[in-house]
Amino acid sequence: MYSTVEIIKVGIADLNTVKSPHLIKTTGLGSCVGVVLYDQGRELAGLAHVMLPDSSLSKSGPVNEAKYADTAIKALYAKLLKLGARPAWMKAKLAGGAQMFQFSGSSDLMRIGPRNVDAVLHELKVLRIPVVAHDVGGNSGRTIEFNPKTGLMQIRTVNKGNSEI
Repeated sequence: MYSTVEIIKVGIADLNTVKSPHLIKTTGLGSCVGVVLYDQGRELAGLAHVMLPDSSLSKSGPVNEAKYADTAIKALYAKLLKLGARPAWMKAKLAGGAQMFQFSGSSDLMRIGPRNVDAVLHELKVLRIPVVAHDVGGNSGRTIEFNPKTGLMQIRTVNKGNSEI
């Protein structure tokens, strides 16, 4: 019996999970960070498209937990555990966190890409999830696609071509 491979798309400030043979993908990673958590033995993966570092930046109303590093990583981790991922086998790969625009002055507030990367790394450290590969920084946008069976992340970087981690 043959099964069709689906590509699950994750939007900006969104997260989702996938099980092999399906793939998971997000586009439009500029200052945003695409965070993949996976248990390769179970062929399970999740992807969060993190837009901002900290949910305390939310102005009002209910917080979109997928939008912020401090809430998205925890939510994705919990979702994967519910699907059968094992904490000791979880690994992470990330891409994005570019500094898309140059600003004069030394305001840390405008360094959203690097702040997103730092916030994601902090949350992964708290959960004791090792980062096994990353492609972060620079000033180019990225698209990523992850295969939970092989554990490989395809990265397409604007004006720089394709790579794999």
